[in-house]
Amino acid sequence: MDTVFIHEDNFDRARKLIKENLGKKIIFSSDDDELNRKILEKEDINILLLNQAGRKDFQKQRNSGFNHIMAKLAKKKNVVIGINLDEIISAEGKQKASILARTSQNIRICSKNKLKMVFLYKNQKRDIYDLKAFGLVLGMPTNMIKNL
Repeated sequence: MDTVFIHEDNFDRARKLIKENLGKKIIFSSDDDELNRKILEKEDINILLLNQAGRKDFQKQRNSGFNHIMAKLAKKKNVVIGINLDEIISAEGKQKASILARTSQNIRICSKNKLKMVFLYKNQKRDIYDLKAFGLVLGMPTNMIKNL
């Protein structure tokens, strides 16, 4: 099955690209959280890739771009949540720590709602055992690790 990566910040253009690529595996990503939720509600996608770089945390909590409402929508539509591995590898210092903390928060939300998660990468192919070990370190339950 062909895979199509769509990174868009406009709902109409994103909707048009999704309609053009029906029947293919669609990975959707956006920097706008409202657009991510709207696409999750209204369109058929396979994977929602959450980008963590460039976010600013709130005063009392992390801004991970994912919440329990989006988790319930993803569960209802059978959407897999993606973790951007290239983003984690390329970050340094404090930015890497905050990306890992946000990712860990998303993992906790996904495990509560029994969602599937997957690591996505473009640049370097990684060993599956390394990915599974990394997932365990971030807090993934073993039933989520089996499906990586």
